[in-house]
Amino acid sequence: MSPEPPRPADVAVAALRRAISTLTPTDEREAASVSRILTELDRLPHPLDQDAGPIHVTGSAIVVGPRGVLLHRHKRMGIWLQPGGHIDHGETPWDTARRETTEETGIRAAHPDSGPRLVHVDVHAGPRGHTHLDVRYLLLAGDEVPTPPPGESPAVCWFSWSRAVAVADAGLVGALRRLRP
Repeated sequence: MSPEPPRPADVAVAALRRAISTLTPTDEREAASVSRILTELDRLPHPLDQDAGPIHVTGSAIVVGPRGVLLHRHKRMGIWLQPGGHIDHGETPWDTARRETTEETGIRAAHPDSGPRLVHVDVHAGPRGHTHLDVRYLLLAGDEVPTPPPGESPAVCWFSWSRAVAVADAGLVGALRRLRP
């Protein structure tokens, strides 16, 4: 009897673990987040599934383009953040980053030609008592004007790098400083 092939979620978690293990943290907050996420990936039976428990991985995108950095004002929290959200069943965190960018901003961004690039992680409180293990990927966009669909935050803007650092949530600033040209 041959062993069962690995489940796609297990393959995604293994790839995520490898990427996080090689990430050089930008500050103490990210260092603590790296440690916590690696611990949770080993502990949780289904870390990508938001329905499996209150602690789970989320996927986000730091979208950059000719206009700078794309941020949206979170409609419930009222803070400027990167697009991102919960991982759908069968989806990878890097695919979530791309999907959420389109859903929240109307912009179709892409991973670099070399493939998905994890650039930052952050652990933070989410709604309903959840803890989000947020993994953030670099996405590239053109010169498109954001067109968020109905139901999403209408406040979506391109910011210069210095302005993005000034307005962004504290948990995002380290990533912006890392990526700033």
